[in-house]
Amino acid sequence: MTHPFSSTILAWYAQNGRQLPWRGSGDPYAVWLSEIILQQTRIAQGTDYYLRFMATWPTVEQLAAATQDEVLRLWQGLGYYSRARHLHEAAQIIAARGSFPDTYDAIRRLPGVGDYTAAAIASMAFGLPHAAVDGNVYRVLSRHFGIATPIDTTAGKHEFQALANELCPPHEAGTWNQAMMDFGAIQCTPTSPRCTDCPLQESCFALREGSIDSLPVKLKKVKQRTRYFTYYYIRCGHKTAIRQRGAGDIWQGLWEPVLLETDHPTPGVATLKHVLTHQTIFAHMVEMSFPRTQESMPQPARLLDIETLPNDYRWIDEHELEQYAVPRLVQRLLKEKRIFKRVKG
Repeated sequence: MTHPFSSTILAWYAQNGRQLPWRGSGDPYAVWLSEIILQQTRIAQGTDYYLRFMATWPTVEQLAAATQDEVLRLWQGLGYYSRARHLHEAAQIIAARGSFPDTYDAIRRLPGVGDYTAAAIASMAFGLPHAAVDGNVYRVLSRHFGIATPIDTTAGKHEFQALANELCPPHEAGTWNQAMMDFGAIQCTPTSPRCTDCPLQESCFALREGSIDSLPVKLKKVKQRTRYFTYYYIRCGHKTAIRQRGAGDIWQGLWEPVLLETDHPTPGVATLKHVLTHQTIFAHMVEMSFPRTQESMPQPARLLDIETLPNDYRWIDEHELEQYAVPRLVQRLLKEKRIFKRVKG
């Protein structure tokens, strides 16, 4: 028998659920692609990228056949680029095995897939009885049932997962998971939730006790690191120097101009603020132009206090710059300097 809480959630979803392009398709590739894109991404932005990927690579085999540079280029601007690398790696694994994995454990073993994503794909694409617990689910359950166990502890994760498993109707797991996501995103929002027209208001612990703003509980505070970047856009003739970020880097596989990092801000220079999960970067870009390309680049090198351009940089034609995937920060700096527009002109 379906729990009254779940019956209410499903009834609400039938009337208020969002119409999203991957829903109802039953296509594991579409569901998986959407879930990877939507990790730490707003629905509106994620939907746009989902449609771009599906238009470019309609099947997992076509995505697998693409190069990593092509995938990163299409992903550009979405952030958390390890998702794109894992997406491409997983696509190659799926294509090699000949079919999409159809069990929770097999899905969970794909690169970039955690417990939540595996449960979402298993339930939505294959109808398997797995409850998917994300931030929306933590919030709805903690408020409604009055659970004060911190969600960022092992005990909290186990408690919320056990409750979600109990509430999730086995034969409607996919629908229930989507309903919980939408209820948290539309009705029981982080701030200013719509309590006055909530179908669960009579049984909601947080509304009754006035603890909406204090639930869910989270213990750990992430320490932010502050960094200071100066990018040098070096133009020699019609060429510019860029390099690809290496393995283990948050921007692994992406390209950037010559970079110098300091432990302090540059006095009197306006910077762009770029906030990431665990760090805040203040950056600015300096343009340097020289009449002709020199592989050793002695004159710019002296200005940058280096003898030669490091080996990991390469010269490219400026007109080819937009073909390279760059971090969102670099993209913002290039646009601020109107470099893309001048190169095209």
